[in-house]
Amino acid sequence: MDTTDTLTEAMPIRRGSGRITALFALVALSDFLIFGEMPGINLFLFALAVCTGILLSAGKIRAPSMAALLFGFSVLASAPLLEAPSFTGIALCFSALIVVALVGGRLMPRSLIGLPLVFLRFTLVIPLRLADDIRKYLKTPAKRFSFTVVWQGVGLWIMPLVLAAIFVFLFAAANPLIEIALRSIRFAVLLQFLDLWRIGFWMMIATVVWAMLRPRLKRRAARSQASRAFVIVPTRNAPFGQASLLRSLLLFNAVFAVQTLLDLVYLWGGADLPDHMSHAEYAHRGAYPLIATALLAAGFVLLAMRRGGPGDQSSLIRGLVHAWIVQNVLLCLSSMLRLGLYVEAYSLTELRVAAGLWMGLVAIGLVLILLRILLDRSNEWLIAANLASLIAVLYISAFIDFPDVIARFNVAHSQEISHEGPPLDIYYLSTLGPSAIPALDLHIRALPEYRADKISEAQLIRGSLLWKFEHRPRDWRSWSFRSSRLEAYLLSPAAIAR
Repeated sequence: MDTTDTLTEAMPIRRGSGRITALFALVALSDFLIFGEMPGINLFLFALAVCTGILLSAGKIRAPSMAALLFGFSVLASAPLLEAPSFTGIALCFSALIVVALVGGRLMPRSLIGLPLVFLRFTLVIPLRLADDIRKYLKTPAKRFSFTVVWQGVGLWIMPLVLAAIFVFLFAAANPLIEIALRSIRFAVLLQFLDLWRIGFWMMIATVVWAMLRPRLKRRAARSQASRAFVIVPTRNAPFGQASLLRSLLLFNAVFAVQTLLDLVYLWGGADLPDHMSHAEYAHRGAYPLIATALLAAGFVLLAMRRGGPGDQSSLIRGLVHAWIVQNVLLCLSSMLRLGLYVEAYSLTELRVAAGLWMGLVAIGLVLILLRILLDRSNEWLIAANLASLIAVLYISAFIDFPDVIARFNVAHSQEISHEGPPLDIYYLSTLGPSAIPALDLHIRALPEYRADKISEAQLIRGSLLWKFEHRPRDWRSWSFRSSRLEAYLLSPAAIAR
């Protein structure tokens, strides 16, 4: 037999056994680092371990520089988990590991525009990847035969082990030394590994990790000739034809112009509103509905400016679409101003921070739609550009301690300190967690001596938050930069309340 053929046949076997070894090692490491522990640096370390397993088992990344680049990319994407564990940080880390797996499996698209579709095809097969490989393994006659032999071998040990256990217990009854040795065995420690939650955790980790170690993409469904031939081509007088779109854009621009004019007069110009209506009420009623309006407008623009559509045939339609997008951008800016006015009147909350970020993303998306039209790009380019902006915002947000920012903002702009804003909702600060302690200290130091009731109330809430922080799990696996910074602050002189 040719030596080259032997080595070629042996390489997939070694690679497959290497993947299985990596799978068991990573599942065991996840049990040690994550199961039963509070999230912290353990998530970051496990992500790096998974990345290392992917790179070692890939077999297609020959250049050490490429492997180092992918590992560095994984470290950078997982860095938010060092700041503090969060859903955003986990999502970014998971996405980075998918990228590493796709590169290792040579499944990356030629253009980054096609990456969202590849991501979708990869994630769809994750739940079934491990089960499908086990089914294929057992379906192979040689593998099934070896599995049957192993199972028969295990069955041959059942009777000897049962009888041996009976003999051991009989000897324990007769020999006190054996009895003492058996009692010293901590069966409770062994039985805890049979916990159903723990086994379920192992299965979940194994399913996800195996999909990373042996990446595949969901096959594209083949479209029939009939479905490919069935294409709707709107005529000039159809509901989405040129004439209809032209009338729609004329009407929409007129309606939006009225709303934009009202915002310019009352929001940006500060004109007096009707009686019994404040600027905060005017702002609150329009912030969220206007964002929904902008999203509907974006969908309509994409329909009007599709390739080969009416927008490609009429310069008037293109001009009206450009004007309408500009009005929608102004609408988003007005919504952000409305939100700002409402925050000035009723303080800041986590939901309002999220709304502000969402409004900014919608405005960016509208600008990207305009660029897509001007640069004649595809809808795939638009989706990829919007995903890039979303990832950038989420990545930066993962490093920001929003509870601390919100608490400091509300304290600094409260009526008790600035003498202009709303009264401080100290009970809302208590829901923000221990991150609100520095802001509470600032509030306590700023209160005058005669406000003893407010001081004692703030100190009581501070004490409950401090107790919650000090009684958190102290295991090194739960460490994070955020908790470390807060602990350093609590040891500083600035943390000493009156």
